[in-house]
Amino acid sequence: MARVVVEGTDIVVRLSWREKAAARHRDVRVPASALRRLYVEPDWWRALRGGRGRGTWIPGRLCAGIRHLQEGQDFAWVRAGRPVLCVELRRGAPFSRLAISVPDAEEAMRALLPLVPRDRLG
Repeated sequence: MARVVVEGTDIVVRLSWREKAAARHRDVRVPASALRRLYVEPDWWRALRGGRGRGTWIPGRLCAGIRHLQEGQDFAWVRAGRPVLCVELRRGAPFSRLAISVPDAEEAMRALLPLVPRDRLG
């Protein structure tokens, strides 16, 4: 299953070779400085926005790849029935948002929380 990790100054979405094939994309790497907001979406389908682009889309089961938006694009690796870690990014980042089903979304969010800019903390 996909994992979100911090490597140096980057946030990296690690995908297995099968996940890479489904998403038609390599591991995703964005600068941690682009992080704007984090949250966990309990309803997997609400984490998706925009129109489907390159990737694999199995209705009601899996959404993997690029989603096109008017203001940019999202990267999604979302499996039905699982909570989704949503990582919103600043303008200029390769994606507007990362939406990733991970084994423990709450734990992944806690690992990234120290990277959220102080002005964005509640």
